[in-house]
Amino acid sequence: MSTDPLVVFTPSGKRGRFPVGTPVLTAARQLGVDLDSVCGGRGICSKCQITPSYGEFPKHGLTARKGALSDWNSVEQRYDDKRGLASGRRLGCQATVQNDIVIDVPPESQVHRQVVRKAASARAMVMDPAVRPYYVEVAEPDMHTPTGDLERLAEALKDQWGIEKVEAGISVLRRLQHMLRKGKWTCTVVLHKNHDEDTHRILGIAPGYYDRPIYGVAIDLGSTTIAAHLTDLRTGEVATSSGIMNPQIRFGEDLMSRVSYSMMNPGGAVEMTDAVRTAINALIGTLTAEAGIVPQQIMELVFVCNPVMHHLLLGIDPVELGQAPFALATSKSVALHVADLDINSTNDAARVFVLPCIAGHVGADAAAVALSEAPGDQDDLTLIVDVGTNAEILLGNKTQVLACSSPTGPAFEGAQISSGQRAAPGAIERIEINPDTKEPRFQVIGCGLWSDEDGFEAAIATTGVTGICGSGIIEAVAEMRMAGLLDPKGLIGSPAQTGTTRCIEDGRTHSYVIYDGTADGGPLVTVTQGDIRAIQLAKSALYAGARLLMDEMGTDTVDRVVLAGAFGAHISPKHAMVLGMIPDVPLDRVTSAGNAAGTGARMALCSVAARASIEKTVREITKVETAIEPKFQEHFVNANAIPHATDPFTTLRSVTPLPDVSFNTGSGGDTTGGRRRRRRAS
Repeated sequence: MSTDPLVVFTPSGKRGRFPVGTPVLTAARQLGVDLDSVCGGRGICSKCQITPSYGEFPKHGLTARKGALSDWNSVEQRYDDKRGLASGRRLGCQATVQNDIVIDVPPESQVHRQVVRKAASARAMVMDPAVRPYYVEVAEPDMHTPTGDLERLAEALKDQWGIEKVEAGISVLRRLQHMLRKGKWTCTVVLHKNHDEDTHRILGIAPGYYDRPIYGVAIDLGSTTIAAHLTDLRTGEVATSSGIMNPQIRFGEDLMSRVSYSMMNPGGAVEMTDAVRTAINALIGTLTAEAGIVPQQIMELVFVCNPVMHHLLLGIDPVELGQAPFALATSKSVALHVADLDINSTNDAARVFVLPCIAGHVGADAAAVALSEAPGDQDDLTLIVDVGTNAEILLGNKTQVLACSSPTGPAFEGAQISSGQRAAPGAIERIEINPDTKEPRFQVIGCGLWSDEDGFEAAIATTGVTGICGSGIIEAVAEMRMAGLLDPKGLIGSPAQTGTTRCIEDGRTHSYVIYDGTADGGPLVTVTQGDIRAIQLAKSALYAGARLLMDEMGTDTVDRVVLAGAFGAHISPKHAMVLGMIPDVPLDRVTSAGNAAGTGARMALCSVAARASIEKTVREITKVETAIEPKFQEHFVNANAIPHATDPFTTLRSVTPLPDVSFNTGSGGDTTGGRRRRRRAS
């Protein structure tokens, strides 16, 4: 019996089997994938552009080979001739499914664009940038003193600014003589000097006094999203921020899937490197357009990223990071020219600085968080959790700082969730469940009203309710636990057990209905037993990592918890604690640091002293490797319970109800949803 081809869409993670010959656009619509189309599938509007991915995808359980989609056809050729299609792109209305395939839906093809919530956090910057302009008056050439223009410029910088060593590349030398003469022997030079260099490098030169602002870009390169902050290098102010989805998602949502893709597909690492560099160029282009500046004004880029992203950005195969001892190619900071990374959206002479990594699975993003939050300067024992696909965790005070990473996976971001989606308009992001009536009320992204308030339906007329994002699923699971719909083991009760028909039968388990829009052609948004399990696995990995650090520090409690990262900024502390993501502390001792990694990147962009500081700090942080710690599994299993199997969470229980219910009766005659245990035949 033949099996229909499996189609997996990224970044949504939605999948299904479709008969050979099914148009990609049709498959997307049937699965509820956010793929735009205006022309009705006639190949005119180009809104349904998709990118097929080929190779072995163990995470998705398939191998996609060339020929998995139908051949390029005349409609696509006609559109390409008239308007042009980016390399590798197809039209979803024209390409048909022939075999198993992974298909990426790029942001511009999505009706509801991803909301990359990584705005710059307010922080006064200490200004000591690596890139600075200097106005100088240069001696004119003299027949009796046969020195070159560069040498006399260097002498002027030494006399007027105390700058001892200067060097210039060929691009500067080609313009130097014309600029000096045009400026009547005065000029403004842009110099770059990193924290560990003795020499100033001339990046640019202009005749006379030139005061046009120069900019740098701080980039937080995450597994799921890329966020960038265009920063004025005179004042430290953020001119504009922007973000996009990391296109590498189509090669694997989590880091180890991308390492696996590199291992199993020759040229896979190069493919992923090209994808992310192309995205970075596009993102910088967006920043310059939004700020109304020209690319030549951008003189430096600073990157923070986890180790796998670090290696792929630099064009280094990450295969060693997929196996013990998880060796990095380098853990030190890296200084480069933009051309080394194929970046062409800045000044041609611009420089790149990549913060140092702490260890094999604790990267430059964690280093940036350490720079921003400075746990080593605190009296309080502070736990900092940067929540994401791969969570970085720091624990410390003035005595010691520890670090680890935990593979939480993409569930916290709405992936691997039955009604889950990335954060986009229409996605449920907040929810409350009445513990008496068991009825939910919710808010969606793009609308400030609750679903039970007047005007809600009119306010969401454009977007509708489309699904549930990461912060929404966390709140939903926690609210279900507080409302008595979910027991400590994570089992959803039956209608009889919970007293609500919103708990519906779903195979041998139950699901809870948050929103039913099927009568109007909308989605049925539920929390399934599988969703609960995915969240349990993710939060258990996070909590187990934190407990390992606490064990190492010899404590069962912490004084303060800081939720970092864009995702952390949108998590309710109470819901995170009910879920058991973080240790039990008074709720007023749980704070959000916003995009702390991005803030650390901006600090390094604005200050060479900050670069020297973090270079020193990362060598003093003690790395705890979760992958080889024997107690990790024990902590992980105990953390599966909601909030926890053994840790009492006394403080939490004093401020919020956690009903003592149990839905796993194990009774053979159970008609209320308890699981039936099979007996082994004698």
